[in-house]
Amino acid sequence: MFYGFDGLMFAIVPVIVTVGFILVFGMVIFTFINSARQKHQDNISPVLTVPASMVTKRSDVRRSVSHTSASNMNHVHTYCRYYATFQVESGDRMELEVKENIYGLLAEGDHGKLTFQGKRFISFDRDMN
Repeated sequence: MFYGFDGLMFAIVPVIVTVGFILVFGMVIFTFINSARQKHQDNISPVLTVPASMVTKRSDVRRSVSHTSASNMNHVHTYCRYYATFQVESGDRMELEVKENIYGLLAEGDHGKLTFQGKRFISFDRDMN
């Protein structure tokens, strides 16, 4: 039997490490399942084309840093996701992730036909009026 602080640490640290591992692994599995569920939901949703106006757009820039001990250097990876918010005739708004080349072509106030499937953006054909 262990006594004192050292004994307590030998008893608690393995539990903390195990719980931490289970939590991180659980979060990865949860994220994967939610992503697969959303993709399935999008796939079974009908493709809809509705009149809509482009209300606003935003970008979400993320950055990750990893350290390589062999070269003793930090590697920085930056990626960006682009989103556009559309308003349909009923007044409902939906934010959809769009590709970078589409994002650059959209302007607030554009009116046209929005084609989407679930939460998946397919196209936005601008009215030429």
